[in-house]
Amino acid sequence: MAKLTPEANRAARAILRWSVRDLAEHAGVAFSTVHLFEKSGTASEATIKKIVEAYALNNVEITNGEGTGARLSYRKG
Repeated sequence: MAKLTPEANRAARAILRWSVRDLAEHAGVAFSTVHLFEKSGTASEATIKKIVEAYALNNVEITNGEGTGARLSYRKG
């Protein structure tokens, strides 16, 4: 799994057109937790896992190709 960075988090939110509050609701974490992560990069592993899972449920994956980022994932089936 690619590392979630504040930059990748903002990119993933932009793909989904989610606000910080939207992400917090989908991930089941506090608004302030998401806000702090985007400002400082600080969050527990459990929080990061919840955020990444929220994106995955909405077909967005975190990537580390040429740099950190996010993209829509296409599932076969």
